[in-house]
Amino acid sequence: MNHCGLLTAKKEPVPLKSIEVELEVRDHVATVVSTLLYENKEDKPLEAVFVFPLPGDAAVCHFSAKIGQTQIVAEVKEKQKAHEEYDDALSSGQQAFLLEESDQSPDIFSLSVGSLPPGESASIRLEYVTELAVQADDGLRFCLPAVLNPRYQPQGSEGGSVQVTSVPASLVPYSLSFSARVSSPHPISKVESKCSLDPLQYLNTEKTQATVKLAAGHKFDRDVELLIYYKDAHQPTAVVEAGQASAKPGTLMGDPVVMLSLYPEFPQAVMSSVVSCGEFVFLIDRSGSMDFPMDNRNQKETRIGSARDTLLLLLKSLPMGCYFNIYSFGSSYQHIFPKSVEYNEKTMEEALKKVEEMGANLGGTEILKPLKHIYSQPCIPSQPRQLFVFTDGEVGNTKEVINLVRDNSGSHRCFSFGIGEGASSALINGLAKEGGGHAQFITGTDRMQPKVMQSLRFALQPAVVDISVTWDLPKAVSVTVLSPPITTIFQGQRSLVYAQLTGQSPEAAEGCVTVKYSLAGHPSQNQLRFSLKPAEDTGLTVHRLGARTLIRSLEMEERERRGQQDGRVKQKVVELSVQSGVSSSFTAFIAVNKSDSKAIQGPLLRRNVPAPIMIGGAVPQSLSTQSYDFAAPVMGSPLPSFGSFDNSFAAAMPKQPRRDPLLQLVSLQKASGCWLLEPALAAALGKTSEEVENPKPSAVNKEVWATILALIWLHGFKSDVQDEWELLAMKAASWLCAQKAPCVTECVEAGNALLGCKVQKDSLGI
Repeated sequence: MNHCGLLTAKKEPVPLKSIEVELEVRDHVATVVSTLLYENKEDKPLEAVFVFPLPGDAAVCHFSAKIGQTQIVAEVKEKQKAHEEYDDALSSGQQAFLLEESDQSPDIFSLSVGSLPPGESASIRLEYVTELAVQADDGLRFCLPAVLNPRYQPQGSEGGSVQVTSVPASLVPYSLSFSARVSSPHPISKVESKCSLDPLQYLNTEKTQATVKLAAGHKFDRDVELLIYYKDAHQPTAVVEAGQASAKPGTLMGDPVVMLSLYPEFPQAVMSSVVSCGEFVFLIDRSGSMDFPMDNRNQKETRIGSARDTLLLLLKSLPMGCYFNIYSFGSSYQHIFPKSVEYNEKTMEEALKKVEEMGANLGGTEILKPLKHIYSQPCIPSQPRQLFVFTDGEVGNTKEVINLVRDNSGSHRCFSFGIGEGASSALINGLAKEGGGHAQFITGTDRMQPKVMQSLRFALQPAVVDISVTWDLPKAVSVTVLSPPITTIFQGQRSLVYAQLTGQSPEAAEGCVTVKYSLAGHPSQNQLRFSLKPAEDTGLTVHRLGARTLIRSLEMEERERRGQQDGRVKQKVVELSVQSGVSSSFTAFIAVNKSDSKAIQGPLLRRNVPAPIMIGGAVPQSLSTQSYDFAAPVMGSPLPSFGSFDNSFAAAMPKQPRRDPLLQLVSLQKASGCWLLEPALAAALGKTSEEVENPKPSAVNKEVWATILALIWLHGFKSDVQDEWELLAMKAASWLCAQKAPCVTECVEAGNALLGCKVQKDSLGI
C-alpha cells in the first residue's frame, strides 16, 4: 500500500512539515533562530512530541508559538510548575507548548505541541546563542546537530532518559532549510562545510560581512557543520554589553557584562622544551556503532578503522621514557596492560599487535566503568596523566560521566574526540572542559589523525600552573566573575571569561585584565586592556552566554552537593534562569494560548516526531521501516538491543582497504625513533632491497641510513600532512643527532638521488 503525505516509520502522519534555520554569526558568537512549522491534517486534535539535539553549550533564550494571527511568547518557569501548567491547559482544552532540556544530557531537548485542532497550523520559533569553538586549523566551528542517535543508558545509572523516536536519515519526513549571515571586524576568508552550500556572497568590499545558504535538497544524513575562517582573527578581545533597560541595576541582566577572549602566547624558549614525560592513557570506543563508515559517501573507512590508524601514529609519536596504556570499552571494558607500562620497543610492539585486532564488537557504550577503573589506578610520580577518549558519543548518562571526570580533574588532563555524525557535543565538550583538555569533532571526510596529533602536541606542552586573573578597573566599578576559574591554558588556544560589571564608570574609562601563570618554572603573564564603553547593537547575547555559564557551574555544584544541602543552589539556578530567560535543567519554557475561549474537544492523539538516526551506510530492509524508541530502564523495559542492533549489520561492513603508504612507513619505525634497513622499508619506499642498500655510504651504519631515507621520504612526499608525522620525525631526528654519525650530508645527498627528492638537510632537523 502506498502511503501519501508525511509519515513516520510506524505509518503515522507527522505533523511537523518543515524546519527553517537562520544563523547569525558575529565574530565567534552565533545566534540561531529555528522556525518549526506544524500542521494537523488529521480529523482529531493532536499532541506532537519532538525530541531533538542542540549544541550542548547553547543558551536557549526564546520560545514562542504563532497560531493564525495570535503570537504567544513562552515564559521560563520551574520545571515541575511548567509541566503542571501544560497538563492543566491540555485537560481544559487549551493549546499549550512546552520546551525542556533532558535531565540526563544538556544537548537533548523535548518540544511538546499540545492540542493542535484538526486543520490547524502552528509556527514555533526557538532561539539560542552559542560560542563557536576554535579548530586545529584556526577555523571556527558551528554545528547544527540534526542527527540524534540513540544514547546507550547503562543499567542502574542515574535518572531516566528521554524517549527518542528515530528513523534512518533517508526516511525523515520533514524538510530543512538553512541560511547564515556572518559578520566580523576581520575579513572573512572562507566558509566551508561537508554539506552542499550555495556560493558565499560578500555584502561589502571589505569582506567583513557575508551570507551563505545550504543548497536545496539537503538530506538529514549529517549534522550541518560550518567552518568559518577569518584573517588574523585570533587576537585577544573584549566586548562590553549594556544591561537590559527594564532590569534592576545590580542584577545580572541590569548591569553591563563583559566577554573576554584570551589567547595566551607562551615564551618561545619554554615552548621549544617539549616535555618528554607523562602517562598517556588511550580509551577507545568499541561499541557496535564504531563499525559505521566515517562518511556515508565513502563506505570504506570505518570509525574503528580510523581509530586503529590513529593509535598507530600516537604510539609511534610518544617520547621514550613515558608511560602508557590502552583501554577499550563497549558494554564491558578491556585493557592491554594491567597498569600503565614504560614506553619502549617491547611494550609498543605488544600494544600495536592488540590494536590491530581491535574490532567494534563490544556491544553498547558504557564509558563510566572504564573511567572509574582508570581513576582508581595510582598516578605515577613525575609522569602527569593525559587521558585521550575516542567515542562516537552515543552515551545516555552524560552528566554522570562528566561529573566523574570533574571529580578527578586534579590528577589528569582529558582530551576528547567525537567521531561521526550525531556524537554528543555535551559529552565531548564536557569531558575536555572538566578535564582541562581539548575537544575535537571528526565527521564526514575528516581525517582523524591531524586533529588527534594536535591534541598530542597540546598534551606534550608543559602544564600551566598557578593561574590567576586580576582586574584593574575604575574605583566606582566592581566585578563579579561569572565563569569558573581558568584551570588550563594551551598555547594559542582561546579562553573565554564572562564577568558582570557593577557601578558607574566614567566616560572613556578603561579596564585591564592580567592573566598570570607559571610554565615549566617560568612565571609568565598576558594583559588585555579594553574600553568600558558598551558596544552598540549586541542584543543581550553576551548576558545570555554569561548567564548560561553561571547556570552550568551552579548545576554542577548542585549535583556535587546533592543529598547534603537544602536545595538553595537549585533555587538559585531557577531564579537566574527565570531572570535571564535562559533554559536550565531545572526549568522549562511554557506557553499557553489563553486567547481562544473555545475548548478543543475530543481525546488527543499523540504523535512522536522522529529525529534522524545514523545507522551506517545502506539500511537493511528489516530496519528501514521501523522506529527505535529509546527509553531508560526507569521508563519501562531496559534497553537490551542497541549493541546487538549495531552488530546485526556490522558484519556486513566492507573490510579495511590496504594501508596507505604513510601508515606503512610509520608502522616500521622503532620506539626509539629509528628505522631498520629491511625489505619492508624498501617496499614502503617503493624500491627493491638492492636499490636501497647499494647507495649507502660505507662509513654509515644501516639504521642511520634507513632513518635518513625515511625522513627524506616523509618531507619529500608527505609534506601536505606534516602535522600527522611531525612528532615522530622529531623523535627520529633526535635519535640521529644522538648517534653522532659521520657523513650525514653525504647520506642526505645520496638519499635525495635515490628517492628523486630535493630535501635540504636543515629541514630534516639533523
